Amino acid sequence: MVSNNFYYRLIVRVVFIGITALGIAYTFINKEFLFSGLWFLFFVVQIILLVRFFNQMNSAIAYLFKAMKNEDFTLRFPKETKLKSLNELNHSLNLLNDTVQDLYLKNEAKEKYYQEIIKQADIGILTVNPAGHILFANPTMERLLNHSPLNHIKQLQQVDEKLYQLFSELKPFDRKLVELTNEREQKQLALKSRGIVLNEQELLLVVAQDIDKELDEKQTESWVRLIRVLTHEIMNTITPITSISDTIIKYFSKNGEAISASDLEEAQIQNTVKGLQVIKDQGGDLMDFVQSYRTLLSVPEPDRTLVNGFNLINKIQVLLETQAKESGVEFTIDCTPLNLEIYIDEKQISQVLLNLCKNAIQSSENTNNAQVQLIAKQESGIKTIEVRDNGPGIPKELMEEIFVPFFTTKTSGTGIGLSLSKRVMQLHGGSIKVHSIPSVETVFRLTFI
Repeated sequence: MVSNNFYYRLIVRVVFIGITALGIAYTFINKEFLFSGLWFLFFVVQIILLVRFFNQMNSAIAYLFKAMKNEDFTLRFPKETKLKSLNELNHSLNLLNDTVQDLYLKNEAKEKYYQEIIKQADIGILTVNPAGHILFANPTMERLLNHSPLNHIKQLQQVDEKLYQLFSELKPFDRKLVELTNEREQKQLALKSRGIVLNEQELLLVVAQDIDKELDEKQTESWVRLIRVLTHEIMNTITPITSISDTIIKYFSKNGEAISASDLEEAQIQNTVKGLQVIKDQGGDLMDFVQSYRTLLSVPEPDRTLVNGFNLINKIQVLLETQAKESGVEFTIDCTPLNLEIYIDEKQISQVLLNLCKNAIQSSENTNNAQVQLIAKQESGIKTIEVRDNGPGIPKELMEEIFVPFFTTKTSGTGIGLSLSKRVMQLHGGSIKVHSIPSVETVFRLTFI
């Protein structure tokens, strides 16, 4: 063992130095100055040997650390020297060098692996320091921002002045949408930023994603769903009209020619009246359906003011209290803080909340201990209003359909309530999300900016 051999040699040298010091003192006291001088010379020699012994070990260790600092792992210490303790030290230093080299190579391989992943990623990634210097930008980011190489955010002025201003003002946890247009294409970029600390330096990590493809896919998907629902509703209305019209035509014609009134039977006339009434009703339903569509498309821009959150939800509770009691549902409200203020169009948001709360009451009326909660709150600067119920919930397969216009699982209703609510929230710059665990809870959350 290096440590044992080192300690033994050190102890022996210290003991000899101590004995020499005693010899110097003894001969000096007895005035044997010649022997005292010899003892002192021996003392000096031992001190020099001790210093040399430590210097040899320190030099080897310092040399190793210097080589590691310079990432030079080719250094090898001799296995055989005159000092046995130094041989064992060299052996241990060689093992340490091999271990550090192995760790370095593994970390280097990992770093190259991660860099390759970042380079191949479909999202743009860059890091920028407070002075605006871009420390890293992957190829995707350079392609999205249409500039290479990226070394400083001032380079973005060559791409778009607004883009440069946006990057200059980015703060941690910001989310921005930016539209870039050049002679070849138009891109919609979603930017997200986050603060990180690297080597005691505060940096801003920015992630960019081209959302054009996602928007196109979502838009196409929405159109497919809307057309499916429209086709279903229109066919349900037109099919009986077509069928009844065909029957009535057969009453009044024979071999392709109109028959005389005298040939008509009383039953045929009565059936014709009933058929025309059905056609009228179906036509009216179709007109109502079209009117609902027009309503969805003609939502006015919000006339927003600061509204007290508690007063808002308290008004909803007063309006629905009777319906809740008749349905056997406990309807409660909560506002945190009580002086919460939200910048909204009160009429539009009240209509959204009325619709959501009515749906919650209707869906929960056959539930044991049925509860509906209307909660307004502010957390981490984000203002939300939630409508919670413990009813049967929304099946997973219908979660993506409920905001599609005219989609409904009810036997009555137009099916535009939720889609209209979503449109109102979009005009407010906010969002409406739903979370449902069947037979446990369903939460509709309105988020305001």
